[in-house]
Amino acid sequence: NFNQLPIEQVTDEEGKPVILEVPYPGRIVYSHIWRVNVGRMKLYLMDTDFDLNSEYDRSITHQLYGGDWENRIKQEYLLGIGGMLMLKKLGINSDLYHCNEGHAALLNLQRLVDYVQEKGLNFNTALEIVRSTSLYTVHTPVPAGHDYFDEGLFGKYMGEFPARLGISWADLMNMGRENPDTNERFSMSVFALNTCQEANGVSWLHGEVSKKMFAGIWKGYSWEESHVGYVTNGVHMPTWAASEWKSFYAERLGEQVFANQSDPKAWEGIFNVSDEDIWNLRMRMKNKFINFVKRDFKAKWLANQGDPSAVMSIVDKINPDALIIGFARRFATYKRAHLLFTDLDRLAKIVNNERFPVQFVFSGKAHPADGAGQGLIKRILEISRMPQFLGKIIFLEDYNMIVAKRLVTGVDIWLNTPTRPLEASGTSGEKAEMNGVLNFSVLDGWWYEGYKFDEKAGWALTDRRTFTDQAQQDKLDAATIYSMLENEIVPLYFEKNSKGYSPKWIQYIKGSIGHIAPHFTMTRMINDYIDRFYNPEKKRSTALKADDFKLAKEIVAWKESVVEKWNGINVVSLDIKEANPNLTGEKLDVTAVIDTNGIGKDLGLEYVSYRVEDGVEHLYETKQFKVTKTDGNVLTYHLDEKVRDTGVFRYGFRLYPINPNLAHRQDFAFVRWI
Repeated sequence: NFNQLPIEQVTDEEGKPVILEVPYPGRIVYSHIWRVNVGRMKLYLMDTDFDLNSEYDRSITHQLYGGDWENRIKQEYLLGIGGMLMLKKLGINSDLYHCNEGHAALLNLQRLVDYVQEKGLNFNTALEIVRSTSLYTVHTPVPAGHDYFDEGLFGKYMGEFPARLGISWADLMNMGRENPDTNERFSMSVFALNTCQEANGVSWLHGEVSKKMFAGIWKGYSWEESHVGYVTNGVHMPTWAASEWKSFYAERLGEQVFANQSDPKAWEGIFNVSDEDIWNLRMRMKNKFINFVKRDFKAKWLANQGDPSAVMSIVDKINPDALIIGFARRFATYKRAHLLFTDLDRLAKIVNNERFPVQFVFSGKAHPADGAGQGLIKRILEISRMPQFLGKIIFLEDYNMIVAKRLVTGVDIWLNTPTRPLEASGTSGEKAEMNGVLNFSVLDGWWYEGYKFDEKAGWALTDRRTFTDQAQQDKLDAATIYSMLENEIVPLYFEKNSKGYSPKWIQYIKGSIGHIAPHFTMTRMINDYIDRFYNPEKKRSTALKADDFKLAKEIVAWKESVVEKWNGINVVSLDIKEANPNLTGEKLDVTAVIDTNGIGKDLGLEYVSYRVEDGVEHLYETKQFKVTKTDGNVLTYHLDEKVRDTGVFRYGFRLYPINPNLAHRQDFAFVRWI
């Protein structure tokens, strides 16, 4: 309800709405500015839906990801170019700019224009500054999830920018191409990587996937050498922990747990809380969830299904004594919501065991354009209405934050079954474990890390892949889920004592809260961004900007000099003695004489070896050559190393430029193999 949101329109001194003018090709697009007060933070939003704009432009801000590719580029133009103009109009200047996904990447195009036109910098110096003050976070682990624009469409909107930057159209296009000087479409993600010093995935595993996905941008370097890092997503504990749990934590662990929520020591008190108290709170939350379902969904089911007796049967069968397993998320096909329904007979035996009752609650929405995801929802609804599953498989419609919070606080187990490694992070499971709900998930995203903190605080499907055929792998994973439910999870839950609860189950809950929860808070996530990216970038960019951008200009001059001389490098000789790197203890004795063409000791040489394991080649090690002789531009490099291991290796020698002022090797990824 818009009128109930903490949002207000930004107005001028006379109380009139501030109007932002965004220069699109051939016209001005006007935007209102809204300020959302998120706690102490200010979130600014742009809105083109008013009468100063044509109908063609009023719809830019109607719907996220809406419309065709032209509408997408109009949206991303407004977000990036318009966003920077908005901040300028509001008088907001930032030391760093964090580009959240490639959709926002054009912010750096506008920043380049500002440095060139307002600060009088040349393009390369402006790029050095922009890069040093930018971070790109990628969320999508598959190339198809990234935006690519045809050159003609991109040119329609960006055609004026090269002249404003003092570069050619080809130069601008190449900034968005993995392979420059080809006919590739313009990739917003490649542009983000080329204009941001640092980049990160949103979990450790997603960081590794991102390294592989983007490896082609930095030719000559293995994906294992990539500078792309990671910060695992966290969730805001005060928002997603139920009020009952927050009171419980404050009373039993002390208020300090909120101030120190990312410190495992702050949570140690959970292990001293009585099992019975934790069980009673879990049952209280479970009953709250069940009452919510009975109250809020009975009317919806009656309206949609039209059979009052069937609806009442569902409502009556929701059982607080059952093990309730929740699955709620966006219904993309890779989330594999169908996995549980691979063997309906076996599933029916699990949910219809009178001694050990089990119920599944599903909720979620599919993207409007995702027919396959909508089909999954339809299939689950059909199964939920079968006689053997009536009241045992439940689907909650109109998934929103209220439904999500009731689910992650009220069920016993949170189920997640993505196709690995397509779950970049996943945060619903993090919300669940802050509420004493246990995770049962594929080892993907955050759970790949979370499960390692305590393997007796949840359950995991193996990360090993048995079949290359996804259908066969799905069958195996489904069988594993059934087996773990039948033989481990359900028996553990119902191993109840005379007081009506399972002490072993409570130990799992304590481990989940005490050992896992502290590592997946928003506090820890923000601290990681500060330590790994914000502070290092701030330190380097401050140095680059000092004394009228003196260091930035020096780095640019050095880079331009290396580029000019690079093709003139000449290998005079390469002498390899006793080069059998497949024998442990053998010496690798290599001498190289290189005419550096004036680059001198700024030219490095290294030995790079790759090892084949299980049919896959991995980077094994790199060893730096030492300069043993200098004769004008001609340098002699020497390497004398013992081979430490056996196996099948491939090796080579790599020339690269050296400058201690570079952020990392991919900052200036010139490579030549000899």
